[in-house]
Amino acid sequence: MTVLLFSSVITLSGFLANTVDVFELEPKQFLGIPIALAGAILMSFGTQYQSRGLNKVEVITKKSAGSGLSLSHVFHLLARPSWVIGTVMLGLAVVLQLGALSFSPLIVVQPLGVVALVITSILNARISGIEMSGALKTAITLCVTGIVVFVSVAAFTTKDSPVRDIHIVVILVIFAAVTAVLMFAYITLRYRAYAIFYILGAGVLYAFVATFAKTIIAKVQQGEWDPLMWLALVALVLGAVLGMLFVQNAHSSGPPDLVIAGLTVVDPLVAVLIGILVLGEAQHAPLWAIFVFIGAAMVACLGVLGLAKFHPQVGKSALAEDDAD
Repeated sequence: MTVLLFSSVITLSGFLANTVDVFELEPKQFLGIPIALAGAILMSFGTQYQSRGLNKVEVITKKSAGSGLSLSHVFHLLARPSWVIGTVMLGLAVVLQLGALSFSPLIVVQPLGVVALVITSILNARISGIEMSGALKTAITLCVTGIVVFVSVAAFTTKDSPVRDIHIVVILVIFAAVTAVLMFAYITLRYRAYAIFYILGAGVLYAFVATFAKTIIAKVQQGEWDPLMWLALVALVLGAVLGMLFVQNAHSSGPPDLVIAGLTVVDPLVAVLIGILVLGEAQHAPLWAIFVFIGAAMVACLGVLGLAKFHPQVGKSALAEDDAD
């Protein structure tokens, strides 16, 4: 596990070194790197605490949250110190992420999030007393490698484009369609849904949250307090709430490291894809970059699927374990 963490840090360090050469960071911009790493650590521990809190609530209420949170679940969660602490940690992680972005470029900060996946996997293995198999380590390595390559190529072949009203309208329409599909699937399949469904759903929803946050910040900086900005803010809040719902359901049927994979692998992939397909940030990218995007995204997604398939805790309910005890 130590070798896995070391190799991941080396890979990220090499990426950051190349990025620094391209962007010639000023001294103050380096502050974003330790801030982002601190956010990744908080995200790791916060996810672990949230998972523990939800599992305890399932045992207390004798109801699984895998098919949806009930009011009983919600009230008990708010009374569980571990879940509250985990939620606060995740909130602080978001604040640190925004703080890191205020110092360093997005493409420097964003890849550092995958460190949270490695830390969470090691942390969960120690706490749960499970042994990470070779297949599980390979899945984590695929996640890290895929997302780093994807963002690296995006860093050198894409560029920011002005966010216009038509872009926001298109993103809102896509978000509405995606949300409708996810909620229909959630309502009709929630009693049969696997952890991977909730993980992918959470990652997609939080990708839209990040995109809306970017557009709102741009609007505020431009002094454009128009109705479209407020509509984007409503969509952001809705996406965050639904994303939290999917995350809690994922905790019920999947381990913390699988949950964090949705937030550090699926989220960045979808967010960058929105930038490429909607905002036209890759319109001048060479053809080879498009193939690398596809290949790297497939590698990262295979890693997430590998986590869902080979992790020994996937599909195990806290209620079943409590009955076994």
